[in-house]
Amino acid sequence: MTSSTWNPDRELEIVAGTPPGGGLDRAARALAKAIGANRLSDRPVRVNNVPGDGARKCWAYLDARAGDPHVVSVSSVNLTTDHLLGAAPFYHEHAFTPLAILYTEYIAFVVRSDSALKAGPDLISRLAKDAASVTVALATSLGNPNHIALAKVIRHAGGDVRAAKLRVFDSALDAVADTLAGNSEVAAVTAASAAKELEAGKMRALAVSGPERLTGPFAQGPTWRELSVDCVIGSWRGVTGTRRISADQIRFWEMLLEAATATNEWKGELARYYWTPMPLYGGALWDHLERERAEMRAVLEELGLLKEKG
Repeated sequence: MTSSTWNPDRELEIVAGTPPGGGLDRAARALAKAIGANRLSDRPVRVNNVPGDGARKCWAYLDARAGDPHVVSVSSVNLTTDHLLGAAPFYHEHAFTPLAILYTEYIAFVVRSDSALKAGPDLISRLAKDAASVTVALATSLGNPNHIALAKVIRHAGGDVRAAKLRVFDSALDAVADTLAGNSEVAAVTAASAAKELEAGKMRALAVSGPERLTGPFAQGPTWRELSVDCVIGSWRGVTGTRRISADQIRFWEMLLEAATATNEWKGELARYYWTPMPLYGGALWDHLERERAEMRAVLEELGLLKEKG
């Protein structure tokens, strides 16, 4: 990797706001693997899991390390929605330094294999008749893309977008487990989180929120768009640094991330987890965050969840 004028003088730390195996953790470990396997940094890379409170403990951890360029966190749109929900005092552009968006994960609506809901139209019919009768497991917080995907499906069905019973977990793996246990009827989770259960025949995918079908165990599951539902939404993952880092330190991380995501190791993880590349840096990244914030504000207001008015 071509060097910037700044280089780390100790190990690099990638913080993940979910437990090992969770969505943010998978991204952190994929990056650490790509960097380490290809010796892209002279310093070792460590993944640090700081789960809890819908990943907000992770953001508090990063907030306490302002000015430290050795520490970054895997980020997501949740940092924007949490602020709009009034659940967190900080957001991307305010308290931290956004460095990149790397990929997006689409949302799979999955049920147990013995569920009476056999396909997407069955869920639409239930939501149309009585949305309050459907219990849905989500991760990691209200108002996130999983929740918004559900709201889009309910809106299409003509139901009350606020009516469904929601069970919210710190990890999509817990949401899947809750559905398998029968506590929730449906899980709306990032696709990779349910892949193992689908492959084992324990769960079935009703539909996914992508623009086209996913591969592997999702190949037979339609997109919501195929079912004439306006629900194309993903949950992106990126990397965010602490506030008050220098332009040269930002450039170091941009170059490191660009190099890591060009490796065979990273491309293998994209295929393994059904991730769709979405590389954004610099001005394009900031434009996306600003546009997304306005869009999320409008959706959360419809859901009756908006708290932040500015």
